[in-house]
Amino acid sequence: MVVVMASSLTVTNTLSSPKLKTLYKKLSIPIPTPLSSRLLYNPKTLSSLSLSLNLKHRSFAARADSQNGAEPPSHYDFDLFTIGAGSGGVRASRFAANFGASVAVCELPFSPISSETTGGVGGTCVLRGCVPKKLMVYASHYSHEFEESRGFGWKYDVEPKHDWSTLMANKNAELQRLTGIYKNVLKNAGVTLIEGRGKIVDPHTIDVDGKLYSARHILISVGGRPFIPEIPGSEYVIDSDAALDLPSKPEKIAIVGGGYIALEFAGIFNGLTTEVHVFIRQKKVLRGFDEEIRDFVAEQISLRGIEFHTEESPQAIIKSSDGSLSLKTNKGTAEGFSHVMFATGRRPNTKNLGLETVGVKMTKNGAIEVDEYSRTSVPSIWAVGDVTDRVNLTPVALMEGGALAKTLFQNEPTKPDYRAIPSAVFSQPPIGQVGLTEEQAIREYGDVDIFMANFRPLKATLSGLPDRVLMKLVVCAKTNKVLGLHMCGEDSPEIVQGFAVAVKAGLTKADFDATVGIHPTAGEEFVTMRTPTRKIRQTAEGKTDSEVKATAGV
Repeated sequence: MVVVMASSLTVTNTLSSPKLKTLYKKLSIPIPTPLSSRLLYNPKTLSSLSLSLNLKHRSFAARADSQNGAEPPSHYDFDLFTIGAGSGGVRASRFAANFGASVAVCELPFSPISSETTGGVGGTCVLRGCVPKKLMVYASHYSHEFEESRGFGWKYDVEPKHDWSTLMANKNAELQRLTGIYKNVLKNAGVTLIEGRGKIVDPHTIDVDGKLYSARHILISVGGRPFIPEIPGSEYVIDSDAALDLPSKPEKIAIVGGGYIALEFAGIFNGLTTEVHVFIRQKKVLRGFDEEIRDFVAEQISLRGIEFHTEESPQAIIKSSDGSLSLKTNKGTAEGFSHVMFATGRRPNTKNLGLETVGVKMTKNGAIEVDEYSRTSVPSIWAVGDVTDRVNLTPVALMEGGALAKTLFQNEPTKPDYRAIPSAVFSQPPIGQVGLTEEQAIREYGDVDIFMANFRPLKATLSGLPDRVLMKLVVCAKTNKVLGLHMCGEDSPEIVQGFAVAVKAGLTKADFDATVGIHPTAGEEFVTMRTPTRKIRQTAEGKTDSEVKATAGV
């Protein structure tokens, strides 16, 4: 038995080098140089070894195939079998195939709305998340832009009208194009695509609609599904999947939830002239975001005509004889809705995958538990993306998938790096952020300086609309390092993506100050804020004290 220690990933136990050399000769495997070099599975050089690495400083046996009854390598149909062809699964599979592994992916047939029997190559982001959502955000922007244009001299003899069916048809055609592109990406990489529902039978076997496949490694990347609480009348509720593919535009909609999905759809439907009401259980939207950003975005959204109902929990949905819906909450009943949408979170899509049978550990909400290399409690089974409920963002799933492929097939153990991950909320106005919130920075560093600008953007000076922009830097007072960067206003996600490089690189406020701005832009504010809005210092008693100065504002 060869034991591989993950802490150094070198062969160090139970066999001396001469014995190991003898084993290599018997198996006709080239001897690595040096012998103690990293020993992860590589299909080109170690196809006769079934390695079971534990990358949390535990050791597993690496069984050599020989005449003692062990199975030959041909026992496995594939080196990697991936269940779920979303962003993380496609990335891991494609990279693994490029590294020389034999790879298969199974995925359900395409449909804009996911179910137990439908899915599609591309996954949530491409088919019923980021991409169609952003297309609808674009569509909804025009009403605001028509309004802005009047201050710039544009006149309309007839008010522009929106045709919902055109938007849906063009959106769905684009989704069909994208799922075809993803299929071609897999095909060109040499990945076998199998249509059907995959279920794990044992640590190396997958059942796809009655046909069995074996694999050295199994990857689970099935993502998540919208969660709707079971309350009376919940059968009348739509989720985010359905909201992206409605046959007609809602006239009046109640959106339950205060997270980013709720705010994004509120902006979409409001921009498309639907009457929008948002019901949230808390006092504020976007729990976990910077507090000032939370307050600012709620104020700006309200100015666009969206009505918030705070500290209201849904209790029932009632359908009237005329087909309209009423939403009963702890504070009363709101009536006359054509649609009620729940944006009450997402849950890992782990039901009926056979995980419990093979011993894969999961959390209470169904997320798969993994180590820092994305390995589950079963050594041959791995998981990436939203199904693990770590950081549920598409680019993070891509990072995890790429890291896993390197770990398994490149002799390069790679941990995903979750530091300074930028993110965006495509609300209207949108939010971009990277790094720590002010509250997180105070807890972690104690002494911080806050730089902030709250101003009227140039476009609003002629449009006459009440649009404003909030920009904020969170800086460590001791090291001058920029810990967090936050923005709410037009083009925030585009601007923050660029500045995320600076925050990730650990640049200081002095580096920002030394950068020449581009004028006239909103982004230049991040490199021209010289005076702290407030200085927060930890007192001897462990409390925080704030020295407040005037906030920059125009």
